[in-house]
Amino acid sequence: MLSRRRLLLTGSAALILTPAMASAQGQAEWSQNYEAVSRSRVQRTSTPILSPETVATTEQMIQRYRDIASRGGWPSVRGTEGLRVGSNGPAVGLLRQRLIVTGDLDPNAGDSPIYDSYVEAAVRRFQARHGIGATGSMNSTTVAAMNVPADIRARQLEINLVRLRTYSGNLGGRYVITNIPAALVETVEGGQVHTRHAAGVGKIDRQSPLLNSKVVEINFNPFWTAPASVVKKDLIPKMQKEPNYLTENKIRIFNGAGQEIPSSQINWFSDEATRYRFRQDPGGDLNSMGYVRINIPNPHGVYMHDTPSKGIFGDDFRFVSSGCVRLQNIRDYIEWLLKDTPGWSREQIDATFKSGDRIDARLSTAVPIYWVYVTAWATPDGLVQFRDDIYNKDGLGGSIPVASRTPTEPDQEMFLQN
Repeated sequence: MLSRRRLLLTGSAALILTPAMASAQGQAEWSQNYEAVSRSRVQRTSTPILSPETVATTEQMIQRYRDIASRGGWPSVRGTEGLRVGSNGPAVGLLRQRLIVTGDLDPNAGDSPIYDSYVEAAVRRFQARHGIGATGSMNSTTVAAMNVPADIRARQLEINLVRLRTYSGNLGGRYVITNIPAALVETVEGGQVHTRHAAGVGKIDRQSPLLNSKVVEINFNPFWTAPASVVKKDLIPKMQKEPNYLTENKIRIFNGAGQEIPSSQINWFSDEATRYRFRQDPGGDLNSMGYVRINIPNPHGVYMHDTPSKGIFGDDFRFVSSGCVRLQNIRDYIEWLLKDTPGWSREQIDATFKSGDRIDARLSTAVPIYWVYVTAWATPDGLVQFRDDIYNKDGLGGSIPVASRTPTEPDQEMFLQN
């Protein structure tokens, strides 16, 4: 899932150092690494994932991957987990061959058994294309992704081409794309990506739905009303263990007549609590929606919002919500949404955040938004992207392993589901 990572291409030549030479030529290795990275930096494409250009390039890459498969595919990498710069052995040579087949490593980078900076840059590029943290070192997630056969990857591209074609028409002059498997949001204007935002999307058992809607309103400093599923699965178990939990998190309980009910009057070891409404007071540091909620009318009751748990955006695996979508750098997002709405400059937006006042901003013109499920696509810059089929919608069964990754802040996600 994309964080602010770099996509790296490989350099044209490798400086091979033996272990004995390494200590004597440390500065040369540093220079090699610096030059490889600086030469191989790739700017992120401005082409939206939903665009005719993406469709055309994906069609081309399907043929390329079919050709690779017809020639026997790529070699499996074995014994490579834990390899990093400076590693030495025959497994590095096998890794080089694997990276060359998919264009992540230049064929002229040499066949040395040394894991040099060119191999590291190629691994970073591969990891970035697969939504894996671009560390440049080999880990189990990277090994699993490399060992998916070429014919399966070709089939994955074919399946997703059908999805891309569905959205190849006129989506609007300004629109938003949420690609759920990539946990990524794009704002698009004039056929070009304006901003990108890492996102937190629905868990496997609480999936974000596919939908076409419009952004109509921004709610600043909102209340949060807990969905019934969160009350049952999260709040009741939490209150059984920590009786002061609701009070500490500024969550109030109301009956059907709108009267506030003390938590001490509820039997938390029964289903009594499910008959009440749970509402959290505004406040970006505690409120599950942070400082802002973005309303998108839909039959699923989902929306987009800020979050106090900013740490999730540094994770590769961002399937953490009850179906709603959390956004990184949300001020940039709402500034773009409100750019044509009078009275909502960036200064006014920042002041409203700071004030804590409950204010709603209705967009002058609603902005179309599309929540889609695309696990494989290609962009005009030649990069082929793959993501985990987290909701098992590709129909490829266990052919593509879904990485077992968890958020870094599980305790903070107890009731912050939306």
